[in-house]
Amino acid sequence: MQMKTDLRLSDTNSASDSKGRTWGLEGNLFWWLVGGIGAGITLFFVLIVVMKTGLLNSFAFALGPVLLCLAYIFGLRQGKPPGYDRDCLEYWLTGRGFGPQAGGACTHHAKHPLPTYEESTPGEPSSR
Repeated sequence: MQMKTDLRLSDTNSASDSKGRTWGLEGNLFWWLVGGIGAGITLFFVLIVVMKTGLLNSFAFALGPVLLCLAYIFGLRQGKPPGYDRDCLEYWLTGRGFGPQAGGACTHHAKHPLPTYEESTPGEPSSR
């Protein structure tokens, strides 16, 4: 009895294309949350110990970095396509983003290479 020694190779999708999830957050967004919490704790203790601010005021100011990171995560990154946050920032700063600027940014395509109907039929009245 002879054994078959040829290996059978086939394409499979054994590796996932996902970057993973931590606490329900996609990819590395978990680290933004950890950074926001770390900045909030640091700000809280600086306000309490160094500046002798009240407990409630220190806590209110310390929520700022955490809420800012949560707004960034859930507003601009979670469930959005790659580069969405950069496109939003470019749009807010320059008025451009999410695609080519219409009407003037690209001058080498100013006129369509094919003639219009009016240009191709001389002598006929224009529809205007």
